[in-house]
Amino acid sequence: MEIKEAILRFLEYCELDKNLSLKTVKMYAYYLNFFQKWLFLTQKVEDFQVIKIDDNVVRNFRLYLSHEYKNPDKGALKRQTQNYFLVALRSFLRYLVRQRVQSLSPDMVELGKNRDRIIKFLSPAELKRLFEIVNPKDEQGLRDRTILEVLFSTGLRVSELVALNREQANIQSGEFGVIGKGGKARVVFLSKHAKEWLNLYLTKRSDPYNPLFIRYSGPKGKEGLTNERLRLSARSIERMIDKYRKKAGILFRIGPHILRHSYATDLLSHGADLRSVQEMLGHKNIATTQIYTHVTNFGLKQIHEKFHSGNK
Repeated sequence: MEIKEAILRFLEYCELDKNLSLKTVKMYAYYLNFFQKWLFLTQKVEDFQVIKIDDNVVRNFRLYLSHEYKNPDKGALKRQTQNYFLVALRSFLRYLVRQRVQSLSPDMVELGKNRDRIIKFLSPAELKRLFEIVNPKDEQGLRDRTILEVLFSTGLRVSELVALNREQANIQSGEFGVIGKGGKARVVFLSKHAKEWLNLYLTKRSDPYNPLFIRYSGPKGKEGLTNERLRLSARSIERMIDKYRKKAGILFRIGPHILRHSYATDLLSHGADLRSVQEMLGHKNIATTQIYTHVTNFGLKQIHEKFHSGNK
C-alpha cells in the first residue's frame, strides 16, 4: 500500500471508527503529512510504499527533526514537540498492523526521553494582584474578572471554557460537567468567589446569546450576529490575560494554562491527594498529574528547615 492512501485511510479510521475529535484528527494529519512530504523529498519520489518504512527511515526522520528542521516562527523543535511527530507515526503504524498491512512494527519507533518539566504557576500574592488589577466597572471588565476566577476555580482548559454555554454553569450547585480531551467527561467545581463573580456577570448581561462568555469588540450586528460569532475566542482570552499580567507587574509571560497549573498547585499544597486532582484536571494518566508534585512537596522544605545545619 502506498503512503498517501494509507494516511487517508488512517485519518478516516480515526474520525469514524475511533471517534477522535476533529482537532486530534487534524493534528494527526499535520504530523503525518509532514512526514510524508519529508519522505518524498529525501527519497525523490511522488509516493512511497509503506512496507519500505524501516528503522533507517525513522532514524533519519528523527535526525531531521532534531538537527535540521526549524519552525519558521519558533525555531528548533523542542524534544517534546519532536515526540508529537513520532507519536503520530507510531499510531499510524499501529493502524497498519491492525489492518494486516505489512509495515514496520510501531514498537520500533521509540520516543526521545523528555527532561522533567518545570512548570510555572502563580503564587497567592501574584494571583491576588492579577485579579485585583481588573476593573469590573463595566460589563467587559466584569467578564474579565469572572473569567480569571472561573479558570482558577475549575482548572478548565481555555478551549473548554470558551465552549461553555450559560445553561451549563450551575451557579446554585456550584458544579457542572464538561467534555475534555479525548471526549473524557468530568465534573468541575465553582469556588465561593467564582460563584459570586459569575452571578454578578450573568445578572449584568441583558443579551439573548447562549455562550457563557461573549466578546464586546469586533464586528457588530450588520453581518447578523449569532451565538458562535459572539462567542469569545481562546486567543482573545490569552491576549486579555497577558494584558492584565503586565498591569499587575508579573514579569514572566502567562496564559490561561498558568491558571490551570496554579489551580492544581493550590489544591495539592492544601492537602488534596494526587488521584483527586488527576480526576478534577481530567488527566488520563496519573503520570501527567505528577508534574506538580515537585513544586508542592512542602514536607521536604519543612524537613530541610528542621534538620539542615544552616538553619540552626
